Amino acid sequence: MSRSIEHLIHRDNRASFFTRMAQSVASWTGKPATFFAAVLLIAIWGVSGPIFGFNDTWQLVINTSTTIITFLMVFIIQNSQNRDTAAMQIKLDELIIRLEGAREELLDLEELDEKDLATIRQDFCERASKARNNGRRKPA
Repeated sequence: MSRSIEHLIHRDNRASFFTRMAQSVASWTGKPATFFAAVLLIAIWGVSGPIFGFNDTWQLVINTSTTIITFLMVFIIQNSQNRDTAAMQIKLDELIIRLEGAREELLDLEELDEKDLATIRQDFCERASKARNNGRRKPA
């Protein structure tokens, strides 16, 4: 392992405030209880409609609330996805490095553009098809 990253892996990992907050929010919002709490709030809002005469303020409350929550959740979800994807790529790269005979040129595929990825994907699809066809043939 490279000395330059070893200290990152073995240190007491203390993430930034934003990362800790994003992880907590993502974890909390992904729970069934949070979903049911949101459904309950929507139901309370709906039932309160006749009390407020279905006026503009009543509608504005839910519209503004959901817009703000949605806007902020986009960033939380993207942050979580970015971290998860980066960690998964590192783990996959480690597996590629450790496998004897693995093609190390595949290590940074995520850095390629769509066209190059499609070309490589097509090559793997052709290999898979050829392997399946070879597997169907009965030995003579």
